[in-house]
Amino acid sequence: MKIRFLGAAGTVTGSCHVLEAAGRRFAIDCGMHQGNEAIERRNQDMTVYRPKEMDFFIVTHAHIDHSGLLPRMIKTGFSGPIYVTPPTRDLLEIMLADSAHIQETEAEWRNRRSRRRGGKRAEPLYTMADAEAVMPLLRPVEYGRDFSPAPGITARFNDAGHILGSAFVELWIKENGQDTKLVFSGDLGRPNQLLVNDPSTVAHADYLFLEGTYGDRNHKNETQSRAELAEAIARSYALGEKVIIPAFAVERTQEVLFCLNLLRTEGKLPTDMPVFVDSPLAIKATEIFRRHPEYLDLQTRELLDRGEDPLALPNLRYTQTSEQSRAINDLDGPAVVISASGMCNAGRIKHHLRHNLWRPGASIVFVGYQAMGTPGRRIVDGASMIRIFGEDVTVSAKIYTIGGFSSHAGQSQILQWLDHLKDGTMEVFLIHGEEKALATLAGIIREKYRLSVRVPDYLDEYTLRPGVEPKVAADPEKAWPRIDWPFLLDDTEGKFAVLRKRLDALSTKPWTDQTDLRQRLLEVNRHLTEMLSEI
Repeated sequence: MKIRFLGAAGTVTGSCHVLEAAGRRFAIDCGMHQGNEAIERRNQDMTVYRPKEMDFFIVTHAHIDHSGLLPRMIKTGFSGPIYVTPPTRDLLEIMLADSAHIQETEAEWRNRRSRRRGGKRAEPLYTMADAEAVMPLLRPVEYGRDFSPAPGITARFNDAGHILGSAFVELWIKENGQDTKLVFSGDLGRPNQLLVNDPSTVAHADYLFLEGTYGDRNHKNETQSRAELAEAIARSYALGEKVIIPAFAVERTQEVLFCLNLLRTEGKLPTDMPVFVDSPLAIKATEIFRRHPEYLDLQTRELLDRGEDPLALPNLRYTQTSEQSRAINDLDGPAVVISASGMCNAGRIKHHLRHNLWRPGASIVFVGYQAMGTPGRRIVDGASMIRIFGEDVTVSAKIYTIGGFSSHAGQSQILQWLDHLKDGTMEVFLIHGEEKALATLAGIIREKYRLSVRVPDYLDEYTLRPGVEPKVAADPEKAWPRIDWPFLLDDTEGKFAVLRKRLDALSTKPWTDQTDLRQRLLEVNRHLTEMLSEI
């Protein structure tokens, strides 16, 4: 059998692992690539996916980096079944529609600019109609129930503890009289997360495809994270400013609401401080959480049985319309604003950042992973200025990064999950992580478990045969995005003029000592890093 990595190889987005086995061609996940422009151009190229030749998909969960290319697959010829858990089915209905709306909106925005320059018309990656066409193909399957997508192939979903309905996949393949078991971790959750159960475990695999998003670090515990959120709220409340929380619409928004509820009971959420959930998608997702109590953890179910809603607050306000969203920024005084997208690369959060990022009294609280090349990553990495809607905005707000809210397992939690796999001859492939995280985790697994570990590159293809070392056939022409010289040399956005202005401002002031020079060079490095990620 063969497996080819069409995403989440050296990155954390675009998860798609294509297998050719038992006479079938199918994939685990079908995610959208997110990050800088070079990475996102991968979403356009369907030749590597060959949708018409795909027999079926198995999707681990509803996050767009695992499901967001499904409408484009259908648009370009795929028509087979898509296996999901029941909550994932319900979440995909709203999330793919939201993604399609963003694609259509951004295409129209590009077209307005293109028309002014006499350029070509841009087409959306996919449309609302394409997203709707996914729904009849979805085949919901409960946790723990075996299903056979094709002769010789058996699969099973198990609770990954990441978001509502998330799963890791056990896959048994019978080929040429030989049985092989593959396990795809999907996104593993952290134990003791609010709302969802701890990840289930598995005892055997011939091949394990393991996520390593946080393979190089651990998270703070839940108590520390809640205390840090309380600190951000208290700070901005005292200064009369807002707390802005970029949050993924599914799971993270709901977990933050639960945490705010706990802070309220502890007396650490001011009773006169409004809390806004400014994301129509998050509002719909919250209702889906309420629709599937059987997928929630025991603590949450016990609260619901007592008539207590952990996702409700007396001062909670949902904002559906654009007018309601804009009104938040016209509001004087402190407030907590939870808005999408979680990486600040689309949606209403960009408006809230433009209005608050420059305010010293405001707090920007990151509660999720920020992929390379996204505005959120640049802020977390210390950028002094961010370009939002064509305007340079100074970063003067206090930035908080609270890893304890992550729905991904940290390094020690990944290893605890791996402890349950007893196979000394298992082959491990590390996916869904950036280079440093994967390299660190690979080293630990090799040393602790004496296992063979590989870190595949984008578009690598391996031949798998139990007992035989996996053989890789890389595609050097497409392993990394080619340089887009016309884009690099086109300065219609004035990006190089902006960079030159920033660097000139840094160089015209004399430096006083070695420490000052070092700080100045670090500032130059941040500007260069930011500009390179933009081009």
